[in-house]
Amino acid sequence: MFHDLSRLVRADAAPPTSPAYDVRALRWLEHPGYLRARRLLEATDARTLDDQVALTAVPAPPFHESERGRVMAGMMRECGLEVSEPDAVGNVVGWFPESGAWTPGAAAPAPLVVSAHLDTVFPPGTRIEVEREGDLLRAPGIADDARGLTALLALTRAAREAALDFDSPLLVVATVGEEGAGDLRGVRHLFSPRGALRAGCAAFLSLDGAGIRRIVNVGLGSLRYRATVRGPGGHSWVDYGTPNPIHALARALDNLTRVPLPTVPSTTLSIGRWGGGTSVNAIPTEAWVEFEVRSEAEVELSRMDLEIRSILDRVSGSDPGGRGELVLTLDRLGRRPAGGTPAHHPVVESALAATRALGVSPELAISSTDANLPMSLGVPAITLGAGGDAGQAHTPGEWYRNVKGPDGIARALLTLLLLDGR
Repeated sequence: MFHDLSRLVRADAAPPTSPAYDVRALRWLEHPGYLRARRLLEATDARTLDDQVALTAVPAPPFHESERGRVMAGMMRECGLEVSEPDAVGNVVGWFPESGAWTPGAAAPAPLVVSAHLDTVFPPGTRIEVEREGDLLRAPGIADDARGLTALLALTRAAREAALDFDSPLLVVATVGEEGAGDLRGVRHLFSPRGALRAGCAAFLSLDGAGIRRIVNVGLGSLRYRATVRGPGGHSWVDYGTPNPIHALARALDNLTRVPLPTVPSTTLSIGRWGGGTSVNAIPTEAWVEFEVRSEAEVELSRMDLEIRSILDRVSGSDPGGRGELVLTLDRLGRRPAGGTPAHHPVVESALAATRALGVSPELAISSTDANLPMSLGVPAITLGAGGDAGQAHTPGEWYRNVKGPDGIARALLTLLLLDGR
């Protein structure tokens, strides 16, 4: 998810000007086809919001995105895309017919890809009922990423009805597994030896959440773990001295939080969940903790992985007093690669120019999205918000306000046209 938070704006957020891209962007603003597409986006904005509500109402918990994928595939076909059957993990891939010829896995021509993710963070059984309050919509997942999925549909529909075409093949993709538990499994599969993008792509644009100002060109990597410590347990008085899993885990975590973390590249460690034991007067037989490390740099993730394993490995072992032993199990819950696309790369330059052309001052940002994976492979990738404003992401009170909603979609379309090289 592309969270619109100040911490995510990079220190070099004021990007350099690019006269050549700005000139091309301004020319596109006067192009008859693009002008028709802009007018269509404005005229069909109510339908776009209806699509957003309809997609939000289809639950898509982690690893259960198939029903939303089926609905999205149908809506993509209605927009004129040629849509194949969901792939092995559930991604929905559509081809824009008015674009260059394309064969999955072919080396050339390399396609342009625009994507959004199907999954939400909310578990099965979450009550989803969209509330409308004027131009504000409120429901779990209404922005993250029902807005991005809706933007794919609106962009495609406007481009087709405005008779815009592309020299490069244009793929429109709805991915699974972008959120935490999914560990980017959808986009991983796309670039795997069996995926549609196994030969790569010219550029990868992810539409995630709301906004029109920020351009994510740095992917924040992460490592996520669950550490479990088991021991013999016992009575808090009678068996006092028996190794206590909570005590041992607490000492290890204290040592972990003392590991120096660099500010450049920015790296963090956070302990998120903790549990164990059965009673206040019992030595627990088990304790567990879940925590994560985030960093802008792969080298820091690798360094922290070694530090974590070294510190936690010391938990296991026998008690010198012969009262039993503790056994540690360390499971890695997720590994998101870090990566980045340079500010001077054409994909970033195109997005910067498109943003300025719409009268908005752009900012470069860092976040963790589907774009992380292609970035880590050296594929040029960015993430854009899909217009409007949003807040309370990943909570039942998540909301979307349709302020300049069509402009966000128009920015994505203009970015693609600039990348197409004309």
